Amino acid sequence: MMESTGGPYLNTAAVTSPVGIARLLQMTFGCTTFSLVAHRGGFSAAYGTFCMFVWTFCFAITVFIITCEFTHLHSCLSISWGNFTAAFAMLATLMSVTAAVIYPLYFVQLGCYPIGCEVRDFRIAASVFAGLLFIAYAAEVFLTRAKPGQVTSYMATVSGLLKIVQAFVACIIFGALVNDSQHDKHVATQWCVAVYSFCFVVTVVVVAFSVTGKTALLWFPFERSVVVYTFGAVLLYVSAAVIWPVFCFDSKYGSPRRPDLCAKGRCPWDSQLVIAIFTYVNLLLYIVDLAYSQRIRFVSHL
Repeated sequence: MMESTGGPYLNTAAVTSPVGIARLLQMTFGCTTFSLVAHRGGFSAAYGTFCMFVWTFCFAITVFIITCEFTHLHSCLSISWGNFTAAFAMLATLMSVTAAVIYPLYFVQLGCYPIGCEVRDFRIAASVFAGLLFIAYAAEVFLTRAKPGQVTSYMATVSGLLKIVQAFVACIIFGALVNDSQHDKHVATQWCVAVYSFCFVVTVVVVAFSVTGKTALLWFPFERSVVVYTFGAVLLYVSAAVIWPVFCFDSKYGSPRRPDLCAKGRCPWDSQLVIAIFTYVNLLLYIVDLAYSQRIRFVSHL
């Protein structure tokens, strides 16, 4: 006869709590979205492939999280589960909102010609469920975010969530850099690329240490180091925010206006403008991060 040595084997709160319900909706909306697209809606080119990757990736990780929490298997994993789920929810929110904008922008049309009314209807339905998927992930971020005075994992704090956003914005910058941005034209713009790369790598390392729960093993105080790094990132991004527009849009080095003969989708000026905009976005994110990081105390093993 077997004796029970602990609590119940199944955690019903994983599917009945507000967060659990949000995750069930994520799983449902995600599966519905990529099923509609795969069955009849269709996709093509890099944009469509990206959207399908987002929906299938988020669906797979969400199923994994629900399964682990429902069966208590997450206690067997050598990671900080609270940091992992908080980081993924924020990442999935950013990825799903991007796909929810890209898919209808490139694949949805009001008329039936030339794709046919049935395909059009499937694409519209997929776009609606893609929007609902984003709302479901945003709801989880809202429900699990750190409350004032609450002891929580670092990735659930404003500073931790901003780390995910900063890395995501850096990926947008990298995408524009490789799209014929002519970043190697001047040494100054190469410095900006170095700034983007350095800050991205360090931010990813901070997230990785938090998610794996290994911050306590470091020989230096992780919390203070993160604040020092964030301050350094602010200074680096300030330099990039000044240098990049000067060497791309000043008449001495570049063009203040979009060239008339610049092809759509193949114009270096467009890529340079995207980089400039998101440089300022990330600068603002790092400043807000620095302000919030002064007031938080996080626990690495939650």
